[in-house]
Amino acid sequence: MSTSHDAPWETDVEYTRYTLWFLYACIIYSLVGFSWGALMGGIAEFRHFVDHRAHGSLIVRAHTHINLLGWVEMAIFAAVYYFVPRLVKRPIFSLKLVKVHFWIHNIGLIGMVCLFTIAGILGGTASLSSPPDEVEALIRPWLATMGLFGTMVLVANGIWGYNVFRSCVGWEKDVPGAT
Repeated sequence: MSTSHDAPWETDVEYTRYTLWFLYACIIYSLVGFSWGALMGGIAEFRHFVDHRAHGSLIVRAHTHINLLGWVEMAIFAAVYYFVPRLVKRPIFSLKLVKVHFWIHNIGLIGMVCLFTIAGILGGTASLSSPPDEVEALIRPWLATMGLFGTMVLVANGIWGYNVFRSCVGWEKDVPGAT
């Protein structure tokens, strides 16, 4: 981090890079999520699969998660990382935590989306020829592993919250006349 107390966010290239990476990830996830939704709505066979096959709804969950945790959350993270240092007039508490947050969140989200989709396809396809208990046994390990990736996203969000909180707490003592 820059040692300048006036505007460290203006000179810290790495902090700016990661803030922009959150924004770029938001753009990528939005394009993927919106396209996915258009395909589910526009292709009758795909729509029928997700609407009427056992566990086809897991594919809808993947779509929902890429939009909410990808598009929406990444936009919020980028905005908060941009505004907080300017608001409290000091650098973010930890650039290392920003980096850890970025990578854990993205790995967790991509894992969740892939595993929801795999479980949905396997469950939907197997439901045509297998009894429900066999279909459940088939998708159970995929969903359990998806839960691990979901936990990664939760941990990443906790890291973000901690980092932002630590950046903000006590801001008054650094501002003349704020007490």
